[in-house]
Amino acid sequence: MTIRPVILSGGSGTRLWPLSRAAYPKQLMPLVSDRSLLQETVERVADPTAFAPPILVCNDEHRFLVAEQLRGLGRKVEAILLEPMARNTAPAVAAAAMLAGPEALILVLPSDHYIAKKEKFLAAVEKAAGAAALGKLVTFGIEPTGPETGYGYIRKGAAIAGAPGCHAVAAFVEKPDVATAERYLASGEYLWNGGMFLFRADRLLEELGRFEPAMVAAVRKAVAGARQDLDFTRLDKEAFAEAPSRSIDYALMEKTGEAAVVPVDMGWTDVGSWASLWDVAEKDAAGNALIGDVLAADVKNSYIRSESRLVAAIGLENIVLVETVDAVMAVSRERAQDLRLIIDRLQAADRGERLSHRRVYRPWGSYETVDLDKGFQVKRLIVNPGARLSLQKHARRAEHWVVVRGTARVTRDRDVFDLVANQSAYIPLGATHRLENPGTETLHLIEVQSGDYLGEDDIVRIEDSYGRV
Repeated sequence: MTIRPVILSGGSGTRLWPLSRAAYPKQLMPLVSDRSLLQETVERVADPTAFAPPILVCNDEHRFLVAEQLRGLGRKVEAILLEPMARNTAPAVAAAAMLAGPEALILVLPSDHYIAKKEKFLAAVEKAAGAAALGKLVTFGIEPTGPETGYGYIRKGAAIAGAPGCHAVAAFVEKPDVATAERYLASGEYLWNGGMFLFRADRLLEELGRFEPAMVAAVRKAVAGARQDLDFTRLDKEAFAEAPSRSIDYALMEKTGEAAVVPVDMGWTDVGSWASLWDVAEKDAAGNALIGDVLAADVKNSYIRSESRLVAAIGLENIVLVETVDAVMAVSRERAQDLRLIIDRLQAADRGERLSHRRVYRPWGSYETVDLDKGFQVKRLIVNPGARLSLQKHARRAEHWVVVRGTARVTRDRDVFDLVANQSAYIPLGATHRLENPGTETLHLIEVQSGDYLGEDDIVRIEDSYGRV
């Protein structure tokens, strides 16, 4: 039977701040290769002889970014399912299972994990399918490589008859302290909980309904009320809000008597911290992962990443140093899991650096603020070929557009005209206007805003190609 992957892409990835932020989280970034973690996950299950097109679950804010990354791969999906609000993994998986159909074998994969040994992953999926065909709810247990305290553990039980390579789950165990983790490692009975699952859709919903009937009822109502929006399937907001927020582990796997586990050594990491990213990164002879424009002297066992400028380091050991255009973060590798201390302070101070980068992505391209002061703001806009911004107007600002590269088609009230490099247009306050790129080359444009208020909420959208209001 063909397996239907369900790829979950709802996380915010704050443990990899300042590179990963709520508006552009880690799964959308190329952290370990030239493809994003999401793209790597999609490619891992791209063989049409083994896998049906995936169902991808993401939140509303990231929908166009996700769709663009799929287009970049040239991969088709069965559906992009939009969660109206975060409800953890159990409601998301239940919705995907209902969409897949009762007899579907669904393989649940987080989009932000890294797997170095694809062949072993695929072999483990084949083993898990054997147990799932028997009605088991299968998880994947990662063979531990050290006494890790940042992961939950699974104690494997007896082998399952008729499903070679699969074991009953004897117990799920919370994250241990160091001494307990060392004891687990020595026993050989414990595996890391990899957060990936395989089961028949009907068996999942049957068992989940035993422990979380209100959740299943709410999700079923949300799926029944779903509607299509461009390339996306929107779950009904009011119904989905009624679903309790639970992880699939807590809501189901830790309670069911039908849980099974496939032990596997597939070079797995959840890329959950800068320390884990150092673990999988390519390193030099001194144990350093140096990414971007970095100069290092007498530096050992460190992860240093530059995104926008030269970073120089001397005489450091076991540190993580990450530079972006608007923030620099330094932490010892041993304390990389404690980044929440900074995130909480950013949130308390209502700092925008917690949520988004200086470059903000939109379905038509992106914009970046390059200068800002009282009464004016300068942005660089990049508009993809064939894309266009909404037809809109502003109540409190005027704009001046200067084309740097490409062709811009400008709508200004009743006038429609094209501009090329070194040409400009003035958009008065209150004018109905639109910017679009009619060409095959990416449009680069400088926008100078002036007025007494320059916030992004000073937009009245009259018509929008992407369904935004």
